[in-house]
Amino acid sequence: MQLDYTVESSKPFQNSVDAVLEHAAKNNFTVQFVHDVSATLAEKGFPRERVTIVEMCNARYASEVLARDVKIGLMLPCPVMVYAEGERVFISTMRPTLIGGFFPEAELDAVASAVEAIICRIIDQAAA
Repeated sequence: MQLDYTVESSKPFQNSVDAVLEHAAKNNFTVQFVHDVSATLAEKGFPRERVTIVEMCNARYASEVLARDVKIGLMLPCPVMVYAEGERVFISTMRPTLIGGFFPEAELDAVASAVEAIICRIIDQAAA
């Protein structure tokens, strides 16, 4: 299985970020934080193409996985990255189903699959 789920956005960069925020809310995910990574790096003297990471969480799913193993919190909240390569804009995430491999005793297959389906739907909706 591929580590990430990445699609090319049909929108300009900031519109893509805004669409991720909008569709996260529509899919019952709360945005915890928005990191303008490229701005932070530029402030430190490392300019690069645009990168923004949106951290989002669904309380029901987070509570469920933390009850199975609190250390899963090391991999929360779910990050969705919007990045530019030239004129092209991409929206990407690490597949939540991979978390189960780090915590096999937590038996996360069902919940991780449900979260992955929603996160991928958010990305698809945002990119359209």
